[in-house]
This record gives sequence, structure tokens and C-alpha cells, in this order.
Amino acid sequence: MNELKIGTREDRKTFQPGDELVGAAGWKLEKPPRSVEVRLLWFTRGKGSEDVGLVDTLRFEQPNAAEARPFRFQLPEGPYSFSGKLISLIWAVELVALPGKEAKRFDFVLGPGGKEIVLP
Repeated sequence: MNELKIGTREDRKTFQPGDELVGAAGWKLEKPPRSVEVRLLWFTRGKGSEDVGLVDTLRFEQPNAAEARPFRFQLPEGPYSFSGKLISLIWAVELVALPGKEAKRFDFVLGPGGKEIVLP
């Protein structure tokens, strides 16, 4: 059975623009993957079409079948996390072992003061 894990230092879930997001990605797979990627992205959820913005990707070459590796991303100035009645914007770090369709995602908030903007 395949297992993917991802987390941030101190399980932190709120960040300000320009912060450094530091974490670790771990996996236990039946066989070694070709590569493993950690992706920094944002996505929208709600009514209408969903948008995704891929901000950065860190690729681990020649991974073992079971391993853990650190990662580090410098967070951009935006867009800010927000929640509204019709749509929300969520930031995430995603772990993907390639080839394959399995992924693990760690959602977090990016905003001024580390707070999500709540739309009326």
C-alpha cells in the first residue's frame, strides 16, 4: 500500500506574504518512483469553473521507495487566501510521486497577518 505524507515545520497552517514555508515530504511506495514532486499552488473552490495557479515545483530525482526529504518555498505576495459565499481561494503544498495519480495535499492560509480574507 502506498503512503504519502506532507507537513510544515511545527504543523504551521498560516503564513504571511513573503514568509518562508519549510516542511518535509515523506513516502512509502511499493517500488521506487521515477521522481517525486512537491508543488506550491493555489486553487479556487466554489461555483463556476475552478482555477489553479502553479507557483513553484521542487523535484526530487532518483528517490527511494521509502524516504523523507525536506522542502522550502519562499511564498509570494499573493493572491491572498479568501472565502466567500460563491468562491474561495486556497493555498496548498502538494506531494506527487511520478508516474502515478496519487497525491497528498496540505492546505494553508496566505494573507496579511496570516489571516484569510472573509468576503461578505
